[in-house]
Amino acid sequence: MPKNLFQEIVFTVIMVFVMVYAMICYNIALNIGGMDNSVFLSAFHELIIMGPIAFIADFFVVGKIAKAKAFKMVNVKRDNPFFLVLAISAVSVIFMCPIMSLAATLLFKNAGKQVIAVWLQTTAINFPMALCWQIFFAGPIVRAVFGLIFREKKTSEQTSACLTAE
Repeated sequence: MPKNLFQEIVFTVIMVFVMVYAMICYNIALNIGGMDNSVFLSAFHELIIMGPIAFIADFFVVGKIAKAKAFKMVNVKRDNPFFLVLAISAVSVIFMCPIMSLAATLLFKNAGKQVIAVWLQTTAINFPMALCWQIFFAGPIVRAVFGLIFREKKTSEQTSACLTAE
């Protein structure tokens, strides 16, 4: 969807906010034994730390890997274009979930000598939620918001093609 560097940055910022905020809420709710209104406010404290980490990881590393892997999995000339979107989303979660779970483990879990075990457990608990949240909620919401922000202007060719099709 993004067509230039500025749009790529905006898209990544919005996606990072939606994904990281939701995952922080999820993890806080797990830690306190359930969802509570206070979770929404508490999550902003961690978002200040985890958001920049996620942006750097996604924008400079994972995003590039996810796109490269997705283009190897999906034939864009033959397959439905939405398969490419799903592939990028899934591969992003495959890489981002362990990275962000490691960051959370090191920064917030007080794992001590059990850091590897706590990181693996955190990743295993977070992965199903991250994948479902990305595919079913965050991805569609962010693409819709991004589409509203960067509406493409119809050229006269597109307008006349639409009129002749009707």
